[in-house]
Amino acid sequence: MAEACQIARKQDLPPPGGYKPIPYKRIPARQYFSGYAMFAGYIGMTIGGLYLYNINYKQVKKDQIEMRSAKMAIYPMLLAERDREYLKQLRRNRDAEAELMRDVPGWEVGTYYGERVYNLVPPDALVEPIFHEYYAHSDPVEWYKRAYIKFFS
Repeated sequence: MAEACQIARKQDLPPPGGYKPIPYKRIPARQYFSGYAMFAGYIGMTIGGLYLYNINYKQVKKDQIEMRSAKMAIYPMLLAERDREYLKQLRRNRDAEAELMRDVPGWEVGTYYGERVYNLVPPDALVEPIFHEYYAHSDPVEWYKRAYIKFFS
């Protein structure tokens, strides 16, 4: 039985004459252009670029002036809309406070149990709330977006 399992194995040897030499020397890249030709091409591209820029310069300036004028024209309206929304949120806060504290005896909206919070401020003056008071009765997602606005822009 041992004689049947014995197979003549062939050893892996190098080919006759040995392996080819391993190429390890540096092969320099081919030069298609000389340094002078490349410099001349750069000058040509620069002159061409300046030419195209000068052709479009007046249009670019017109577009910049038009955009600046549009921004200056719309800016007052954007400020007014921002202030309008600010006052609307203050009104929503007062309404939410009135609704929340309606069952508390002696509670008057805008005061602390009937006493003014700010004694040195005239009664008709607007006291701007702090950030957390302003967003107290709004959606927490809106508060988060405003608090971390630097992460989203």
